[in-house]
Amino acid sequence: VFSKIFSHEALESYLPKIQLVIKDTLRAWSSNPEPINVYHEAQKLTFRMAIRVLLGFRIPDEELGRLFEVYQQFVENVFSLPMDLPFSGYRRGIRARETLQKGLEKAIQEKLQNTQGKDYADALDILIESGKEHGKELTMQELKDGTLELIFAAYATTASASTSLIMQLLKHPRVLEKLREELRSKGILHNGCICEGSLRLDNINSLHYLDCVIKEVLRLFTPISGGYRTVLQTFELDGFQIPKGWSVMYSIRDTHDTAPVFKDVDVFDPDRFGQGRSEDKDGRFHYLPFGGGVRTCLGKHLAKLFLKALAIELASTSRFELATRTFPKITLVPVVHPVDGLKVKFFGLDSNQNEILTGTDAMLGATV
Repeated sequence: VFSKIFSHEALESYLPKIQLVIKDTLRAWSSNPEPINVYHEAQKLTFRMAIRVLLGFRIPDEELGRLFEVYQQFVENVFSLPMDLPFSGYRRGIRARETLQKGLEKAIQEKLQNTQGKDYADALDILIESGKEHGKELTMQELKDGTLELIFAAYATTASASTSLIMQLLKHPRVLEKLREELRSKGILHNGCICEGSLRLDNINSLHYLDCVIKEVLRLFTPISGGYRTVLQTFELDGFQIPKGWSVMYSIRDTHDTAPVFKDVDVFDPDRFGQGRSEDKDGRFHYLPFGGGVRTCLGKHLAKLFLKALAIELASTSRFELATRTFPKITLVPVVHPVDGLKVKFFGLDSNQNEILTGTDAMLGATV
């Protein structure tokens, strides 16, 4: 049922809505006179994308902001000791989940009652219809659990990757310019503007260098460290017997760091995935930011599409620069992100795509 949510047809219908959410967000970042905390704002962006695009909820901005704060409290306490005591993280997480589910139930009921003005089928629509096709009418509790799972899946890892993408574009202006050159050569970017109607799914999928950039971000800064699997049949590995029924963990990050196919593993080099080198093609499981095998991440194509749409907007319509003297250190938990969130100043653009610099902004110097 969930696989239909991430089909090619579904992604095609989500794309214009994803673009709109990203455009509105970058406009808000540029209108802020102060530098923004990219990681925190990227969390807001991915949460808004999940609510507005995936679920199609028409929640007012003020209420959406309150729901985001509750959701953050829920996420912060997911990995807590299961001790249901007053003031414990577990209790805070349970209460946050209850508040979230009340808000989600209200949004679901409003959505089911108001079907007018819909111009695309969102993930929740597909989930409901797919359930019916399989002879199962989903209960309200199942719908609430399904929507919470979709938000959770689209939230932290995508915010992490979005932040890493922005940081690498800041660190490597030549990569940013090469992205712009590809957009111009494909007729997507002209005179500093994205050509109307040019951002279709097939066009985005034809951008080979953009694909290389996203792959390299996910190789070097894989949001999560690994995954868990259950052993279906006893086997041996390097002389050790792993019994049937055991749980094992595979490390994505260590695999990327030690895989012999990658040269200069610590260097950010999108060209390693280009046609001339294709380092990810030399082995089946050397590159696995979304896991591998039959349990690979269902939402990987949506995640990559979101990151590509963000990169296109950043390369086409944004000017931004690091607001601190040095780049921040990276922490790996709960997902990869800069320790201070990455402070960046975004600049607004006028109708001629020139930077609007006034007052202290003009003193900040050249932008990327």
